[in-house]
Amino acid sequence: MEETLSHITNERVPTTLSTSDFYYDLPEELIAQSPSPERDGCRLMVVDRKKDGVEHRVFHDIIDYLRPEDMLVVNSSKVIPARLLGTEVNRGGSMELLLLRMLENGEWETLVRPGKRAKLGAEFSFSDILRATVTEVMEDGNRKVKFAYDTEKYKNIYEVLDAVGNMPLPPYITKKLENKDDYQTVYAKEEGSAAAPTAGLHFTEALLEKIREKGVGYGEVTLHVGLGTFRPVKVEKIEEHLMHGEYFYITEEVADEINRRRAAGGRIIAVGTTSCRVLESASDDRGIVHPMHAETSIFIYPGYRFKATDALITNFHLPESTLIMLVSALAGKERMMSAYEEAVRERYRFFSFGDAMLII
Repeated sequence: MEETLSHITNERVPTTLSTSDFYYDLPEELIAQSPSPERDGCRLMVVDRKKDGVEHRVFHDIIDYLRPEDMLVVNSSKVIPARLLGTEVNRGGSMELLLLRMLENGEWETLVRPGKRAKLGAEFSFSDILRATVTEVMEDGNRKVKFAYDTEKYKNIYEVLDAVGNMPLPPYITKKLENKDDYQTVYAKEEGSAAAPTAGLHFTEALLEKIREKGVGYGEVTLHVGLGTFRPVKVEKIEEHLMHGEYFYITEEVADEINRRRAAGGRIIAVGTTSCRVLESASDDRGIVHPMHAETSIFIYPGYRFKATDALITNFHLPESTLIMLVSALAGKERMMSAYEEAVRERYRFFSFGDAMLII
């Protein structure tokens, strides 16, 4: 990423809704601590915007709701083992570094705990394989760091992270992850996310093959998920919430196929809120999707007019989060909050390793 990236954002839609309007009561035991034994064996709630109520299915039944002219758009970003546990070189104190995103000069924006140890110029060591030097203390308290490692032994920073890093699981998952692959989609390939695009965790190779055999289109985009996805909305007035930028790209080939299928009457079905944000960031007011690589801080909440997303496959999101606001924008707030209440009553599993929802 040598060149300076353009930044995509959107005008904030005036709204009378406040953050607390997106609260719902969730018993702690419904927060999934581990993935479903079978990826596509989790539950699926179907929310059809043309009908009242919801349907309760199993995820592999999703094929029944897809038409040959439709197209799935997935996020191929791969989670990196971005949590580093190390020691300060001079003083020996332990510390934790969480990689948020790679910057254009090869440095990384990071979150450091405890922050007081990470002064400008401070050096940290990780398993004697990797060293980090703080090059800037940022306004929001994050640190920019420069890494050093044996470039003859390791091809790139991602190989080093595979050796010394840990998966950065969301704070609500307290159980240790037995298998790193459980927190990756089967199509993950572009390294860079600090969190998984979790709606995609439900797909298996076999299910995707069946979907393709039906004639349904398939396209990959990339958005590297930052930790901003877990950052709570702390303001009551929704419009005042600050979205953090996330890097994304969509190729000409995928953009052309989306536009072709949509023009022929097919629906563009985003797999996850991240794919949805790419589609909405890369499309113009006519709904035409353009090839692009940029940074986006688009913020979607009720009142937003969708341009390129016709349907969405998603998980169940945290109360008062930007993600529950996004799904409410697509399905309608009352309908969505009612669906969430039903999901709690029906004991669905919530959040990253939880069950799925299809909004059509």
